[in-house]
Amino acid sequence: MPSTIRQPTPQKTHRIALLFNANKVYDREIITGIGDYLRSTRVAWDLFLEEDFRCRLAGIEHFDGDGIIADFDDPAVCEVLAECTLPLVAVGSSYEDPAQYPPNLPYIATDNAKLISLAFNHLLGAGLQHMACYSLPESPTNRWAQQRELAFERLAQAEGMEAEIYRGLATSAPDWNHATEQLAAWLESLPKPVGILAVTDARARHLLQACLIAGIPVPEEVAIIGIDNDPLTRTLTRIQLSSVIQGTEEMGRTAAHLLHKMLHGARFPGHRVLVPPVGINVLESTKYQPLASQYVKRARHFIRQYACQGIRTEQVADHVGVSRSSLEEYFRREMQCTVHQEILRYKLDAAKAMLVKGDASSAEVAVRCGFTSLQYMYAVFRRELGCTPREYQERARSAVAP
Repeated sequence: MPSTIRQPTPQKTHRIALLFNANKVYDREIITGIGDYLRSTRVAWDLFLEEDFRCRLAGIEHFDGDGIIADFDDPAVCEVLAECTLPLVAVGSSYEDPAQYPPNLPYIATDNAKLISLAFNHLLGAGLQHMACYSLPESPTNRWAQQRELAFERLAQAEGMEAEIYRGLATSAPDWNHATEQLAAWLESLPKPVGILAVTDARARHLLQACLIAGIPVPEEVAIIGIDNDPLTRTLTRIQLSSVIQGTEEMGRTAAHLLHKMLHGARFPGHRVLVPPVGINVLESTKYQPLASQYVKRARHFIRQYACQGIRTEQVADHVGVSRSSLEEYFRREMQCTVHQEILRYKLDAAKAMLVKGDASSAEVAVRCGFTSLQYMYAVFRRELGCTPREYQERARSAVAP
């Protein structure tokens, strides 16, 4: 008698609402983590997701589905879902006060204390003796920012430093100029050099703009680090911003795993998971190097912004306000290189980064990085790296391949 092959029992498809603002990088990465969990398991979920669910928050508690994963940093969400009877997993900030967490719900949190500790110790390790924090105005929707302030204060006090915190204004089009002027005045008042921890990448970018307007060299006098590692922020700044990479994708995977279990009867009342950061994307804004000469500080700041626009030594000297020979002497004394070599180093680093990214031809890379010709870029690569741009690209790609 022929054996019969048992067909797998089809899984029930669950209707799940993801209540996140898909316009924010933090929320998008949590959603990415949820998607990773779905792809790596046999879970069958029909997802309800809007770009910004808050526009249609009224009535969401009556969602005709099977479960919800929601951003609980917004008090309005907490209030609306307080009486929700569906399996619900909350995601948001960590808090020092346990009373700040929603009762009787599983809660997946970004570990604010570890985020701030990682950023603080990075600045401290760079040799900076003064620290400050650029936060957000106190608000029920910014509770996570105040938690980061508390973590910063504790670390600064442990190091015997003054915990300088500036909240500034909420950034909006009508107040932008006024907010930037106030921020620049605060930056001018700080002892230099100083490391500043911004509670988000958006605040870090605001800091950088204020420094550029005030003529404050970054990172020679102000080193800046943000939180979120937002790729959009990096495209909007001439000086690349260092940033702490949150464990947001892991938060999403963990939230999905808990909800999966809850859909099959498990319950996790009051269960909390604190997810640590992944690491730091270290870029130019925190590559602090102690320098004595103000001319070298200002020159490097100018080079960092405009090296890829084909600037020459004479233009750097004009910007700094000294003769070319004097500036060259300062550079030889402090940097052990010429101004031209410093310009070339930034151009070469930019070209290497573009080649690794791989979204432009070698000719485009040469133009966008300020080389006078493709042949000149090839000559620089051979002289400095012992390979052609294409060979460098192939080596870099093979180095990151599994």
